[in-house]
Formats: sequence, C-alpha cells, structure tokens
Amino acid sequence: MKYESQRIAYWFFATCMLLFGLQIVYGFIMAFAHAGLDGLHDWIPFHTARATHTNLLVMWNLCGFMGAAYYIIPEEVERELYWPTLAKVQLAALVAVGVTAIIGFHVGWFEGRKFLEIPRPLDYLVVIDVLLFIANIGMTIWKGKRITTTSAVLFFGLLMAALLYLPGMIPTDNQTVDSYWRWWVVHLWVEGVWELIMGGILAFLLIKLTGVDREVIEKWLYVIVGLTFLSGILGTGHHYYYIGTPSYWLWIGGLFSALEPLAFLGMAIYGITMAKKGGRKHPNRTALAWTVGCCVMSFVGAGFLGFAHTLPQVNMYTHGTLVTATHGHMAFWGAYAMLVLAIITYAMPLLTGRKRHDAPSGIFAFWTSNIGMISMTIAFGIAGVTQVTLERRMGMEFLAVQEEIEMHFWGLIMAATLFTFGIIAFLYDFIRYGLPKGEIDVAARSPEPEAEDEGALVAAPGAAE
Repeated sequence: MKYESQRIAYWFFATCMLLFGLQIVYGFIMAFAHAGLDGLHDWIPFHTARATHTNLLVMWNLCGFMGAAYYIIPEEVERELYWPTLAKVQLAALVAVGVTAIIGFHVGWFEGRKFLEIPRPLDYLVVIDVLLFIANIGMTIWKGKRITTTSAVLFFGLLMAALLYLPGMIPTDNQTVDSYWRWWVVHLWVEGVWELIMGGILAFLLIKLTGVDREVIEKWLYVIVGLTFLSGILGTGHHYYYIGTPSYWLWIGGLFSALEPLAFLGMAIYGITMAKKGGRKHPNRTALAWTVGCCVMSFVGAGFLGFAHTLPQVNMYTHGTLVTATHGHMAFWGAYAMLVLAIITYAMPLLTGRKRHDAPSGIFAFWTSNIGMISMTIAFGIAGVTQVTLERRMGMEFLAVQEEIEMHFWGLIMAATLFTFGIIAFLYDFIRYGLPKGEIDVAARSPEPEAEDEGALVAAPGAAE
C-alpha cells in the first residue's frame, strides 16, 4: 500500500462482505420455497426474496468495484484520492439507500420491474451517489502524475455504468418501450461496461501478481475491450426477441450473441497466459488463484453457458426458465463475484499488514466455493432442462411443472450449502485480517502534491503510528 487514502477501500470491502452474506441468506429462502418449503411466505413472499436477492447482488458488486477503484486509482496515478472524506460520505449514503430499498421491498414499496425494482425516488439518490464517486475518481486521475491504460479503462467503465443507469429511469407507460430501456441498463451493465471494469481490475491484479511488463498486459487489455464492445453492445438484441420489437433483432441478437463468448475466451487466455508468463513468484498465491479463476469461470458461465441458450432457435424454448438461472449464477460468480474476491484477497494483506494470504482457510474458501457453484449450476441446469421439456415441449401447466422439479432443488440446496461453507471461510479470513493498519510504503512512490481535502488524510482508527 502506497497511499494513506487507499485505506478507504477497506470499508467498501467490509460492506461488500456483509451484503454478500445477506444475499446468500435470501438465496436459501428462495431455494427452500422452490423445494416446496415456503414457510416464510407470509413474511417474505417469493417475489420479495427474489427482488432482495438480485438487488443485493448488484449492490455488493458495486461496493466491491468502488472499493477496488479507491484502492487501484491512487497507485495507478501516483497520488492520494482527491476527496478522501467524500468517499466515506458516499459509502454511508450508498448504504443508507440500500437499506431503505431492502426495507421497502418487504413492505411492498418497489417498482416491480425485474432487476430494477428500486423505487424511483431512490433511483435519483443512487445517481447522485454514483456521480459523487465518479467525480472523486475523475479528479484523482485528472490531478495525478500519470494516466495509465488500466486506470483509463477502469474509469471509463465506471463512468459508463453510471450513465447507463439513466435509461432505466425514462418514464413510459408502454411495456415494450419500458423493456427496451430496461435492458439498456441490465444487459449493457453486465455484458458491456462491467466487462471494462473487469478488464481494468484484472490488468492491475495481473501486473502486481505476475510481474509481467505493464505494456504487455495493457496491450491485451485493448484487445479485450475491443471484443467486448463489438459483441456486447449489439448482443443486447437477444433480450428483444419477445418484447414486441422488430424481427431484425432476431438476426442481430443471434449473430452478436454468438460472438460474445470470444470476449470471455480472450479473458481466459489473457489471464492464463499472463500467469504463466510471470517471471516471479508473488507470495499471495491465493489472490492469483482468484484472478485466474475469474478469467476461466467467466468464460464458462458468461461465455459458454450464455451462448448455449441465447440463439433464437434455442431461446424460444429456454426463455424465462431455470436455464437462464443456470447461466446467470455461473456468469455473475465467474465474471464479477470472483473478481471482487480477487481484489479483496490481494488488498487485505497490504491494508492491514497481516500476511494471511497463505492461510489454509483461504485455499479452502477458493476451492469449496467454486466446487459448490459448479454443483449449483449443474443442479439448475438439470432442473431447467426438465422444465423446458415438460412445460415448453409437452405443454404441462407452469405450476404443475414446478411441483415436478421440486426434487432437483434439494440437490441445489446441498450444493449451495457447500458453496456457503467456502464463503464462510472467506469471511472468516476477512475478519481475522482486522482493521486497516498496514504501513505506508513511502519508498515505493515519488513525492506528490498536497491533498486538497485538508485533514482528511489522518490515519484511520488503528492505523500505524
């Protein structure tokens, strides 16, 4: 750790871990409901649990991205954060909005738009909060000593994520138009600009963990960004098949969806090649495992499983079934959850000064959570194919099919339990690291200008004297 203000990342990571744990709880509520044990229905109906589960996923990933940016950007541009105190205020505001939204879901206050259930008044607060974050990161880069490709790609991804939240706020009474704009947010986030964020964070981690020259890694980053924009943007069309848009979206969506796996295949090759090319052995092997694992699992979940059901000829049967959940769980885990866990695993020893990265619990967390997620994906896949066969091919009623596939959710619950053991081990390691109090490596950086936020760079409680 080179800069005092990097400690702020810890509090974003801590919030991230808390929300992740809560998301898992709601996942179990949904799984038991699918298995026929919906005992909490009077207090937490399925639609409430689903909205909470998916929105917690988005929120903890965003917290992780913000924490990563607050850790990475100062090192990349060689200066302290421009407004460190603003970062703390921004986190508190984000948590307040998130807590209000979750409580709102439980009392019936939400928009009812899948993945964008947050009520409209809270949408405006989210926009303000993210703009404060972008301003802080942007000013830090602007006033920095250098602008690297890694920092530029990361900033552009974060900026576009903020801007592409706005189409989902366009008011309309037309269902087709509303779905059209909604997918601008949902798809262009997870299969567009979030991939830029992924590329920026991966580049930083690979530079630090492998020792490969920055120029080599950042050249690969240009290729990944190009593939992402080529395939991801027009690949949005595979969400337009059945919402009333013109039929040409069948061709556009099908063609560019077929190209999307190339971007993730590139990421997999990128990560593995850089890890093999590394000329030195970094002591934090666990962080490297999460980094390379992210590249590989994102290809499996987002690339291969996404392609497997997005072609129009297949999607006409799988659309809106558990096959989508098969792709969604592995894709989010591989592309974004593992990425956040990778940067946390890398940063925590430096933030706290405790070298726990070689603890057996860290490796246990990596393998157990990944085996658990693979098993969950298989369980979802079996349930999804069964659902497609019975409902879409044989014409059985939806609720009758749900009863027929209840047994498969017991397998899902067992797999999710294994996955949870891995995450508990990760949380155990995170807690054992303690509060941020690692030493500042002043020798590793050159002199810098005074921070504009006077008094904000005082060491955090428990920081090294």
